[in-house]
Amino acid sequence: MRIDAAEGEPTLERQLTLFDSVMIVVSGTIGASIFIVPADVLRSVPNPTIALLLWVVVGGITLIAGLACAELGAMYPQAGGQYVFIREAYGRFAAFLYGWVLFTAGNSGALAAMAISSAIFIGRAFPQFEPDHLVVTLRFFALHLNITRETVFAVGAVIVLTAVNLRSVRIAAWLQNLTAVGYLATLGLIVVVGLAFGHGSWSHFHAPANSGAAPVTLGGLGVAMIALFFSYDGWEFLSWVGGEIKNPGRNLPLGLILGISLIILTYLLANVVFLFALPPQIMSQQPAVAEAAMTALFSHHAGQWVSLFIGAVSFGAASVVVLGGARIYYSMALDGTFFASMSKIHPRWKTPSTALLAQCAWVIVLIISGRYEQLYTCFIFMMTVTYALTVGAVFILRRTQPDRPRPYRCAGYPWLPAIYIMVAIAFVISTLLSRPVESVIGLIMAGLGIPLYLYRRQVRPVPAGTGSMH
Repeated sequence: MRIDAAEGEPTLERQLTLFDSVMIVVSGTIGASIFIVPADVLRSVPNPTIALLLWVVVGGITLIAGLACAELGAMYPQAGGQYVFIREAYGRFAAFLYGWVLFTAGNSGALAAMAISSAIFIGRAFPQFEPDHLVVTLRFFALHLNITRETVFAVGAVIVLTAVNLRSVRIAAWLQNLTAVGYLATLGLIVVVGLAFGHGSWSHFHAPANSGAAPVTLGGLGVAMIALFFSYDGWEFLSWVGGEIKNPGRNLPLGLILGISLIILTYLLANVVFLFALPPQIMSQQPAVAEAAMTALFSHHAGQWVSLFIGAVSFGAASVVVLGGARIYYSMALDGTFFASMSKIHPRWKTPSTALLAQCAWVIVLIISGRYEQLYTCFIFMMTVTYALTVGAVFILRRTQPDRPRPYRCAGYPWLPAIYIMVAIAFVISTLLSRPVESVIGLIMAGLGIPLYLYRRQVRPVPAGTGSMH
């Protein structure tokens, strides 16, 4: 538990098991992207063998980051995860900017996108619901906001998930465990039945010499890897709930390693099934690869069920984002850099109630306004920087806090973390070059949080005994 809460105040309880931890990694990472990104990868890298290899390579790079995060999480088994690691290594101001980015757009925008994605795919499964059907138009002076069934569903999903997470972390864990196990079981069934009885061909794994496909280029590899890195994004949510994991010195590192390894295997098998069902040149043109693949393997009705399945997966992924994000804002409030009310724990349910409700309210605003995608895009640059900072924290804390207990030590140190940092720096530069306008806007918007940080420092001075914060 966090020991820096006020005397007599309720605190978070350690209720999450190793199985919960693995499922948080799986649910937080696997969303709708695996059903869309394979087409993006093949468009950039029109060689199926190289495309499959890239899924494994990027998964391996992600695992390296997970190993570094495992050491840090075992050192600081507190709510907030990356926020705490950045705070201890780089100071309170850098940690605040990280949390501010997450609240305003990074995490909140992702949650809004997942809720909308769930609505879209469920609408594809049941066309009679007509997700684009206009329900009402809200008018605020010159601003007109069109509320569709899709919007209503997404808002309802966020409210339901917030209510579940507010009531109990165990119920929230049960929900995401159910969706994760259901996802893995369904995908396993699709792999076995699809490869054994589906109308596909193994010839799709070999690009014909006379296919006319463009050659694989360095630029294409870079574009494909950007999409792949974001498909693997979400594993870090486990560190955010570090204050509620039982035996965190063991279960947090194991949860990260087992969870990321399971994701790599899942992504690889999914791509194998998709390629078995569709020739690469056709697969690369599909807006929803999974639906097209199941239609090709079986029938149109199978494609409809896959859309329902994707909607359910997106709903489960959103649950983990709700769970993890609130813990970041809770930790910021405890440190005195965010609104003090965010540090409140419900006396009966032992959940960060105010942080959950504030997160819910802001995400609803983003969904209704329709601006979540633009905001999230503007913060892509900032988010890529945080991963390099997180892995770099291993080097800094090994030097500044050599005597702090480390129940788990990063495998392959210092070479593997150094390799990841070099890849991350290249990725940051690539993002900056490919999206210069959005990256600059993201930096400006991050800077808008500085007045709040300065104000909170005046209202609440740095508390003693909370680490090396600047």
